[in-house]
Amino acid sequence: MANDPVSGFPAPLGAPPRFEAPEPEPEPLSAAPRSRVWLHFLLFALTLVSMQATAMALNQPPPERTWAGWAAYQALPLLGILVIHELGHYIAARLHGVPASLPFFVPFPFLSPFGTMGALITMDDRIRSRKALLDIGAAGPIAGMLVAVPVLCLGLAWSPVTPRSLSNYTQEGQSLLYWLLKRLVLGPIPDNHDVELHPMAFAGWGGLYLTMLNLLPWGQLDGGHIAYALLGKSQHRIATWVRRGLLVVFLYNAVIFVVPVLLGRSNQSLLMAIGASASWLVLYGITGWMARISGADHPPFDEGELDGRRRGVAVLCLVLFVLLFMPTPLATY
Repeated sequence: MANDPVSGFPAPLGAPPRFEAPEPEPEPLSAAPRSRVWLHFLLFALTLVSMQATAMALNQPPPERTWAGWAAYQALPLLGILVIHELGHYIAARLHGVPASLPFFVPFPFLSPFGTMGALITMDDRIRSRKALLDIGAAGPIAGMLVAVPVLCLGLAWSPVTPRSLSNYTQEGQSLLYWLLKRLVLGPIPDNHDVELHPMAFAGWGGLYLTMLNLLPWGQLDGGHIAYALLGKSQHRIATWVRRGLLVVFLYNAVIFVVPVLLGRSNQSLLMAIGASASWLVLYGITGWMARISGADHPPFDEGELDGRRRGVAVLCLVLFVLLFMPTPLATY
């Protein structure tokens, strides 16, 4: 009598013997990835040096043109905003059990007014939970703003209001929130006058500007995560028009700054006029590169709904983008 190969007991008469499928051989374990903590610290140090050098080279000096002065007034406050922003993402990811790297800081000396392109964290897999997607996307901008606003207000309190220069005058980008904070700290500003930004005020303004860029509701930027968590697949169509809108803003600035120079109606140099317009074209190119690398559409999340509190946070973040939007980030007259 045949034995059942699984149980060891005789098999029923007339029943074919059962065979257990052979277990697949386990794949050899790959070597554990080497720690890259050293790389994070190296990029952090290079970014700090880049921000210091850029601040000293491109901006008006504080009372003492020293490395220590620039560290206290501009580089460290702005770097602190970036650190808190990225730690917001990192902590939210860890709370949701999503594997995330420490921040990678990006030094960008002299080609950016801040000396950096910001920072990023990487994740080995897509964020599968809708709630986690919203929490991780919103945690960075909210945490960064909690530092950027006090830094900006303190810097504005140290900034004098002076008559505008008639030439070689650099105007930082104006947003609704920035205008409101200037009004609250400094009161009404007379005609033909403006704030001569203290370096710490410039650091706070930079925090607002970089947060605005991150909140752009496109792709896998923070704003893209937030909008997709709130709106789902309909965000794909919105993101397409958001990216096209970058070209519209670029053309707006080109008409305001470049066309008058070409027609001989402005004393501004052509290079400065192009510089006032090009940032949106550069961002259009960067988002195109991101779309080629990771796809234009946001990766899907698993089934789930947002509670009322998270929906409120998502709407608040998108409203914050509107309050931070600067049509012309920097212009020199």
